[in-house]
Amino acid sequence: MTKKSVLAVEDGITMRLFYRDVLEKAGFVVEEAANGVEGLERALMTRFDLMVVDINMPKMNGYEMVRQVRGNPALRSIPVLTVSTEEKDDDVVKAYEAGANFYLVKPVRPDELTAVVRLLTGSIS
Repeated sequence: MTKKSVLAVEDGITMRLFYRDVLEKAGFVVEEAANGVEGLERALMTRFDLMVVDINMPKMNGYEMVRQVRGNPALRSIPVLTVSTEEKDDDVVKAYEAGANFYLVKPVRPDELTAVVRLLTGSIS
């Protein structure tokens, strides 16, 4: 069976390493991007099964990246998990309005991250 691929779009190196460590241990292939612009470029070059997108990033924030993903026919169907330190209701609503499939608040527990990624990629075992 082919491993599902995840694009982790996050400006913090520590969080990118966390996503890579947790998700690779759970059997996923993980690639990284440091901001929304880089994430969009990577997504257009390589087919991913899921994108994990931080909200607060330089160059292009997560809301804008998700809007652009949803506006692009080649990317529109890829599930997007948004992750942020923002936990106010309007932040969550903005993420869903942009087109996110799920919203997690940092700090994210490894088991919670793995469960949501498995759910969104159809990798429930």
